[in-house]
Amino acid sequence: MLKQFLNLKLTQKLSPQQIQLMKLIQLPTQAFEQRLKEELVENPALESGKEEEELYEKDEFDNNDDYDEFDDNDSIDADEINIDEYLSDDETPDYKLQANNYSDDDDDREMPFAAPVSFHQDLINQLNTFILTDEQREIAEFLVGSIDDDGYLRRSIPDMVDDMAFTQGIYTDEKTVEKILHVIHELEPAGVGARDLQECLLLQLKHKTPTESVELAINIIENQFEAFTKKHYEKLLQKYEITQERLKKAIEEIEKLNPKPGGSFDSSSRVVEQIVPDFTIRIVDGELELTLNGRNAPTLHVSKDYQEMLQTYKDSRDKSHQQKDAVQFIKQKLDSAKWFIDAIRQRQETLYVTMNAIMHFQKDYFLDGDETKLKPMILKDIADLVGLDISTVSRVANSKYVDTPYGTKLIKEFFSEAMKNDQGEDVSTLEIKKILKTVIEEEDKSKPLPDDQLAEILKEKGYPIARRTIAKYRELLDIPVARMRKKI
Repeated sequence: MLKQFLNLKLTQKLSPQQIQLMKLIQLPTQAFEQRLKEELVENPALESGKEEEELYEKDEFDNNDDYDEFDDNDSIDADEINIDEYLSDDETPDYKLQANNYSDDDDDREMPFAAPVSFHQDLINQLNTFILTDEQREIAEFLVGSIDDDGYLRRSIPDMVDDMAFTQGIYTDEKTVEKILHVIHELEPAGVGARDLQECLLLQLKHKTPTESVELAINIIENQFEAFTKKHYEKLLQKYEITQERLKKAIEEIEKLNPKPGGSFDSSSRVVEQIVPDFTIRIVDGELELTLNGRNAPTLHVSKDYQEMLQTYKDSRDKSHQQKDAVQFIKQKLDSAKWFIDAIRQRQETLYVTMNAIMHFQKDYFLDGDETKLKPMILKDIADLVGLDISTVSRVANSKYVDTPYGTKLIKEFFSEAMKNDQGEDVSTLEIKKILKTVIEEEDKSKPLPDDQLAEILKEKGYPIARRTIAKYRELLDIPVARMRKKI
């Protein structure tokens, strides 16, 4: 049987310029500065800074010249080129093109940085302090290369023995590798080269100055690791016939250890982003004041040299093929420069109006920093206020930071869904999470509250929330279950 279907599909195709503008909007301050530098290098018709002289006036040149010298086959139609458009000054007021909101300490400074040594290279450098034969060093360097970024050696010794033989031409045995592994275990940070968490903790404890608490901690990790991880403290008290105070001190020694020794190393393989706030909010005379980081508002203009090239072209009587090619190149670069300047204006305006709407929407929070005063706010709320697409607001919220009197915040942290309290009022899920976190912080750690009890407490406070929702929020707050929060 033949079936016929009629499908109507509405699609919106963005122009390349619109796509580029969206990408510019998404860039945070530092990445935007890098993009600006690249554009200045790639387009000689675009220049930074203020012009030394006034641009040519609009009516300085007549735009009605005939270009009959060109035949119909020429790639350039002179009538399509409005030369005056490129020779004229923009009518946009200067105040829209410049930033006047630099603070005295705005980032004109260069941030110092250290050229980092990678985690693995640091370990190899440490091997120089040990007396090793050439063969031992080759094995040691192979072992170091097999350590993951967390500091663990997760491959079995037999596998590494085979791998060294097949890939490195290093023929050895398990006993020799085990001996070299002991050397690796002497390297810093303590715990590096461990094959599992238990060995990692033991290595760190054995690097500590021996005390009664450290010795007990070693015994617990070595012989009662499962009971410790499950926090079966009563079993440990009975096993070692000790007081709660002694057990508490031993556990405190263990809690000081680093379960990921490689993670604390400032490795070049880990890119640590230096956050530069895109906005600043300050309270002035009881009112909120928003400024856009001045580094987002560079002063740009079209190159005067390129304008003069077009003038020369217009004055020239002999329109050679080479000149026509040059004009096409100049026109392309001037188009690109003018578009980029306009795109930066649009970016500035988009960033400012979006953050301004967010600031006023969350005015109560920004005035005193109380997170419970954050209102439910979704992307559509702000998009409707400023007349932008939700995707545009999302680009601003997901990648930008704002410096507030209460610290530097990622803008998307101010967005949250709404839930009803017992009065039927909409409250932010952020408010509920804050209250949940406070309840858990104030609980008796010897008897932590399970999720069902937490749900009852929040219900008493006016937030009727299901136990499964409590569990979801607790996980989002990176808070473990009650049993794992137990302390002696």
